[in-house]
Amino acid sequence: MIKKKKELKSFDTDLTKFVSQDIIDQAKAEAQKQIFKLKLAELRQKQGIKQTDVDGFSQVSVSRIESRSDIKISTLVDYVHACGFDVEIKAVPKKKKNKEEFVLLRA
Repeated sequence: MIKKKKELKSFDTDLTKFVSQDIIDQAKAEAQKQIFKLKLAELRQKQGIKQTDVDGFSQVSVSRIESRSDIKISTLVDYVHACGFDVEIKAVPKKKKNKEEFVLLRA
């Protein structure tokens, strides 16, 4: 007799059957940190700037910034400005009903 595999309906929904929500939340938070690191490097690279050419930062500093998952906002602003961009930090409601965003910082 051949067993038929059940298809996953939703990864998030099906995952909670096997793993606690706390572990899922921790994994999502860690994934966001890794994505943040990649985006910082991508931001610089899209501008065609080498690590050695970021104004006001040594190559070692740029490497450290791009490999950190936690960074001071002031350092982030300085780094993003040196890459030719501005920064905007928004507070976005978790619930989809309320779509109002609140700008916390424009720099």
